[in-house]
Amino acid sequence: MKSKAPFSVPLVCLVLLVGISTPLAGADFRSDWRPEVARYWIGPEYWSNPLPDWRLQGGRAECWRSGADRNVYLLTAELTEEEEGFVMEVTSGPLDSGGAPPAEGWVGFKVGLRGEFDDYRDTAIRGFGLPAGVTTEGRMFIGNPASGVPLDGWPLKEMRLRLEWTPSGGRGSLFLTVIDEAGSQASFTFRIDIHPGWLTGGVALVASSAPPYQADWTAKPPHLGGMNPPYLSNQNSGGNACFWFRDWKLSGDKVALFPEQAFGPILFTCYTLSGRILKLTAQLAPVSNASRVVYLQTRDAAPGGWKTVGEEVIDPLARTATFRISGWDDRRDTAYRVAYFDSDGNPGTDTCYYEGTVRHNPVEKSEIVLAAFTGNNDFGFPHADVVRHVRFHQPDLLVFTGDQIYEATGGYPTLRVRDVNLATLDYLRRWYMFGWEYRELLREVPSVALPDDHDMFQGNIWGAGGRPVDLSAGYAAGQDRGGYCMPPEWVDMVQRTQTSHLPDPFDPTPVEQGIDVYYTSLAWGGVSFAVIEDRKWKSSPTAAVPKGDIVNGWSHNPDYDAARDGDVPGAVLLGDRQLDFLRRWAADWQGGVWMKAVISQTLFANVCTLPPPARADEVVPTLAILPRGEYAKGDVLVQDHDSDGWPQTGRRLAVAAMRCGFAFHIAGDQHLGSTVQYGVDDWRDGSYAICVPSVANVWPRRWFPPSPGRNPVPGAPPYTGDYLDGFGNRVTVYAVSNPHAYGVEPAWINNRAPGYGIVKIDRATRKITVANWPRWIDPAAPGARPYPGWPITFDQTDNYGCKAAGWLPELVVSGLVDPVVQVIDEASGEIVYTLRIKGGRFTPKVFRPGSYTVKVGGQGDGEVKTFGGLKPAPAGKAGRLEVAF
Repeated sequence: MKSKAPFSVPLVCLVLLVGISTPLAGADFRSDWRPEVARYWIGPEYWSNPLPDWRLQGGRAECWRSGADRNVYLLTAELTEEEEGFVMEVTSGPLDSGGAPPAEGWVGFKVGLRGEFDDYRDTAIRGFGLPAGVTTEGRMFIGNPASGVPLDGWPLKEMRLRLEWTPSGGRGSLFLTVIDEAGSQASFTFRIDIHPGWLTGGVALVASSAPPYQADWTAKPPHLGGMNPPYLSNQNSGGNACFWFRDWKLSGDKVALFPEQAFGPILFTCYTLSGRILKLTAQLAPVSNASRVVYLQTRDAAPGGWKTVGEEVIDPLARTATFRISGWDDRRDTAYRVAYFDSDGNPGTDTCYYEGTVRHNPVEKSEIVLAAFTGNNDFGFPHADVVRHVRFHQPDLLVFTGDQIYEATGGYPTLRVRDVNLATLDYLRRWYMFGWEYRELLREVPSVALPDDHDMFQGNIWGAGGRPVDLSAGYAAGQDRGGYCMPPEWVDMVQRTQTSHLPDPFDPTPVEQGIDVYYTSLAWGGVSFAVIEDRKWKSSPTAAVPKGDIVNGWSHNPDYDAARDGDVPGAVLLGDRQLDFLRRWAADWQGGVWMKAVISQTLFANVCTLPPPARADEVVPTLAILPRGEYAKGDVLVQDHDSDGWPQTGRRLAVAAMRCGFAFHIAGDQHLGSTVQYGVDDWRDGSYAICVPSVANVWPRRWFPPSPGRNPVPGAPPYTGDYLDGFGNRVTVYAVSNPHAYGVEPAWINNRAPGYGIVKIDRATRKITVANWPRWIDPAAPGARPYPGWPITFDQTDNYGCKAAGWLPELVVSGLVDPVVQVIDEASGEIVYTLRIKGGRFTPKVFRPGSYTVKVGGQGDGEVKTFGGLKPAPAGKAGRLEVAF
């Protein structure tokens, strides 16, 4: 690296680049923090840990909230393995702390930062490196503060820190120089010999209220790994080690620059396209109030031409801009870009474009593919392997069923504070990590995301219609009473970030506290998806069943049996509004819809066991991981009210509504991957369901029932077959992905059976194939297979598996391709089921004697013919109806 052209990124980012990171040689880095800009986001070149504790103000990056290991990581530059030198400098000083000098802590740099997965994003969050700087007691140090030297004249109001590496014969010397820029201009230098391996990786600025974690700096750096690295054990808030930084520089032949690794201000996008209505949400960083407008542009027919089709103001809390464009041409792929200009609204140096593609509605595809995720903890962040493997399946839709973030995602204490802005910044930092992981998929593939309990900073949500929580007895006790713990505007902010790109809600009437709803339907590729909120109206079991002494969903009364005592009057699961929606949706097959599926947060059954005497699942993380093929003896079925196995009546109503449209179910939350079939009045009379495994499984639940199920899957382990779950619900288990010692590193991730789900829907055969995949399996590899027991294939009509009590006349339809057939019970007026049949012949089955009406037609696409007074008959004796159009 001989030439030295300076490199910096201004207020907003360069055009976002996609592809392999390529270092930019012959350039140095220098910060560009403008005095006129005030905001919490430091800029596109940086990742601040944590976001709420840093701000840009007066041309300085300020750590204004004290705590351990507060740092700003430089995304766009790294120290290479080359035996070359570098120099890093910054000017710093303490923020005004009311006259009190900073207590314990230090200020300075970290260099040679490395994470476990050789990815700059992982390093930015969980990297470990060499500390160098000045303690709040005034000791200059590199590595170990105890071996540092006193700094005369401390505390310095303004000092220039300079770190310089001079290599020599495979080793070298590291020099720290401190210059008093506000006083005597005295210079102090400190030198240490270290292993050069500590000087390969990322760099960061640090303001910490705790001493740095120590290592043997003369030895080769160890391999990093583990669920909770010890160097991140102290990230607590507190102290008064608040410092500012200005004019950060990095130069030298050892420096490589990666401008494409800048992140923001447009971070990622999410979209859906349904009924020719595009809903697209752009997620922005916390930009300043100077420029609040974002534009959606599409590429014109003229090469390189762009046309503005939408203009939206950034939501001041969620930092989102959501576009709703009617009349979208869904017959072709459309290149789009989101544009954010400078405060004057003019394109220029302060311009960011984020590009993607809105795909055409894949109505011509013979197979529709879905990828489904849940439990996106940061173990294994940034999940590059998952993204790469999912891309191989070429999904048409991404489904995130909940827990896109956890309270512990990215470390640092969760700010469950009443200060809505601070709590929002804390959530957004974690949500930004989710987008950082999946944005290369999200920019092209439509997606559904459902916020679940951890997204809402709660351990469980019993939404109880949106009521506020009484926190006077503490957070956990308040949560158990039902409702939302965080303020309603914060709850809506979370929903806005994750669901504002969904089609318009079926009924937008807010619930209590004015909290918005988002349950809706999405038609894509001829498949109609009902997106429901199975938390928002659900009753609190603690309140509904006081006899159960239920804490966090688990009973602590040994005399309480949820299967016997739990289904109390008034207990709600989905609520009347959503049940009405599901029934109407199941009967609506307009627009050429030929398949239906329901998406919700969790499973309508409790597929889980525990070893006694455990009465709650806090023991789950401590349970032994068994060798592959071993079966845990002595486990019993459990009663976790957080599953949608409770309340039982609400669960039965939900399953009954789903099967009226022959819909299958996609869910998550349970951490344990499974494929089941629901039963209402008998086993296998309801919908099939896939519950996908957690991407990063922090809570490795398991299913080892004490006895085999009835009618097990031939050749499968003894946990398949027909069961009554802990709540007495009928459920047939076809496959589970239990945690086992799979022999794949890193074991601390993979032994917990993490992964994702793939659903394939065949248009010609109307068959659905589901599979849960381990995250470590490369599906492109020869012989690659999902978890044992998968794939599983079932027919669309299997989702209403009731045994027929009789048959109505066979329908022989001419003049209309794949008509819709609806069967109505004349005694009750209820719709028994509605289905777009395959071909022109169909014999409707019914499930009890009586008189029935059958409607046949295009349903919204043409004439409908009605036949009433039809009586069921035994198979083969029902006769025939000729229906001509």
